[in-house]
Amino acid sequence: MDGESWVPQPFSPGPPGGAGGGGGSGGAGSGSGESPRDGRSAAVLMQPEVLDLDEDEDDLEVFSKDASLMDMNSFSPMMPTSPLSMINQYKFEDEPDLKDLFITVDDPESHITTIETFITYRVTTKTSRGEFDSSEFEVRRRYQDFLWLKGKLEEAHPTLIIPPLPEKFIMKGMVERFNDDFIETRRKALHKFLNRIADHPTLTFNEDFKVFLTAQAWELSSHKKQGPGLLSRMGQTVRAVASSVRGVKNRPDEFTEMNDYVGTFSHEINLIDKISHRIYKEEKEYLDEMREYGPTYTWWSASEEDLVDSLKVVASCIDKCCKATERRIFDLSETLLPVVHEYVLYSEILMGVMKRRDQIQAELDSKVEALNYKKVEKELLTEEIGKLEDKVECANNALKADWGRWKQNMQNDIKLAFTEMAEKNISYYEQCLATWESFLTTQTDLRLEEISEDKP
Repeated sequence: MDGESWVPQPFSPGPPGGAGGGGGSGGAGSGSGESPRDGRSAAVLMQPEVLDLDEDEDDLEVFSKDASLMDMNSFSPMMPTSPLSMINQYKFEDEPDLKDLFITVDDPESHITTIETFITYRVTTKTSRGEFDSSEFEVRRRYQDFLWLKGKLEEAHPTLIIPPLPEKFIMKGMVERFNDDFIETRRKALHKFLNRIADHPTLTFNEDFKVFLTAQAWELSSHKKQGPGLLSRMGQTVRAVASSVRGVKNRPDEFTEMNDYVGTFSHEINLIDKISHRIYKEEKEYLDEMREYGPTYTWWSASEEDLVDSLKVVASCIDKCCKATERRIFDLSETLLPVVHEYVLYSEILMGVMKRRDQIQAELDSKVEALNYKKVEKELLTEEIGKLEDKVECANNALKADWGRWKQNMQNDIKLAFTEMAEKNISYYEQCLATWESFLTTQTDLRLEEISEDKP
């Protein structure tokens, strides 16, 4: 979206939490829509050592690996309670690409108080949707606000695949806690996070998402306090853990297959991420060596009168290859590494989604089992079981609908990243090949001149 002009599109009405509107293309995904090149130096993406942070230091993170699960059994009051209405809500049909919500995250600002230091980002929203009071909003948000939004989305839609936030760690040895690369890397990730939500046919109509985009800081703070109390959240967490311990007895085969897929996907994408970062590190080390290597030929030429021309040409060729290698490293950090790492985070999101679905199923299984052993309270248990059956059906329909959409986006993103990286590699090797071919040409010309001068 950076640099993208905004043209209001016709408004397609849709209920909050429903898929009926034109809230996003739902297509594959860049998600963020920002240009892959912004001319800035590449953020250092090498695998860092991890430092645990206190909660008050949320704004020191580059990427967020928030593994805490929200309430596993809680559904938004706006969500339908019958399986049929849930199917209608989560039926993601192909719709015209009428994008009517444009979000940009930019203009980071550092804030220093007596208590803490943190970064805020400007979030600009332009829309033609009728449920918004205006066509344009501008607010400032810090990392904690993004984290709150992610938690609310998981709470309202426990079996939808919520886009990942950047991880919560800082790198050991970092000279500045808020250097430019640190801030820019996180800005891009937050920009993509919001735009993936905006492009999602259900999440885009979430009420908390709208509040996040439009409310001023004091209004957002007040809205956050309206959530369930601490004791209520603790009780829900205890029930979720109990359900998890009991396990699932009747998981449908299709969700077992999904679970197996997630396990394999997680293993492979983590391995690719690890090796890619190792290659990136080795490429940077190679570049450093090349930068020392080239000038050596220039210095040598000062003491070798007969080789001076050849040595200077070699130094020039190495310098050209250095520049090509530097560009290749930048392309790797911009094109492949962010995409692969985002899907590492997605793999963790998927594991959480599958766990929450199983916990809802386990709660139903426990009630059915209780009904078989209890002779009293059968009427009450039967009523609870009916509600839980609807809840399981809702959760299953949501996950099944979102699963296909996520897989299509993932495949498109990965294919695009690999294709771009292949094109960049071809360009790099062609430049290096042309450089050294030119060296051979100069040496041939020099040899011919020498032969010509030797003739009587």
